[in-house]
Amino acid sequence: MRIFAIGDLHLPGGQLKPMDIFGAHWEGHFDKICADWRARVTEEDVVLLPGDLSWAMTLEEAAPDLAAICTLPGRKILLRGNHDYWWSSITRVRGLLPAGNYALQNDALAIDDAVFAGSRGWTVVPENSTNVQELKIYRRELMRLEFSLQSAQKLSQGRPIVAMLHFPPFGDRKEGSGFTELLEKYGVNICVYGHLHGEGLRAAFNGEKNGVKYACTSCDGLGFRLLELAEV
Repeated sequence: MRIFAIGDLHLPGGQLKPMDIFGAHWEGHFDKICADWRARVTEEDVVLLPGDLSWAMTLEEAAPDLAAICTLPGRKILLRGNHDYWWSSITRVRGLLPAGNYALQNDALAIDDAVFAGSRGWTVVPENSTNVQELKIYRRELMRLEFSLQSAQKLSQGRPIVAMLHFPPFGDRKEGSGFTELLEKYGVNICVYGHLHGEGLRAAFNGEKNGVKYACTSCDGLGFRLLELAEV
């Protein structure tokens, strides 16, 4: 089993929102991703998809996009991003996915020789922030990530833990946060995340810090090619 990751596919979901408005390099981006995916991924491999999968507003609108993803090779693990408005009920999302495709939401999943955990995350907010609402969401997302990592630790039995977040787990200056503290506390080996695009990719951290390997997997940052985690 090999493990790949790619995030922020931003499929149309019935919305008239072509991605090439964000730059010519986005033109036909899903075709590029699919070509690379089919060339490299086998049915025994795992592909992590850390959020922002579809612009759809309802699960019914998202269904064709999810079907397009699920027909690609490998076992897929989906995570909710901040633009996945169609993802309202985890039970309904899981009910739509065919066998061999999974949705994570504050819990964990063991596949072969690895355990996968995940939560959406949030923009890092300092604990001394005066923005009460942002701080409330940040603390809630920390709690959800901890639920997931607790589940992963129970499943691990010595197997490596791979975590997915949608939002970067670092602050603006790539400093640590409550998210990175939890990843370190629960012995996560690799954490992938997305959310960043264009100039924002300059803020991405790729590498190892305090025993955890991090990789930004926004598809435009990867040149619309999947990242194999052995390369991290």
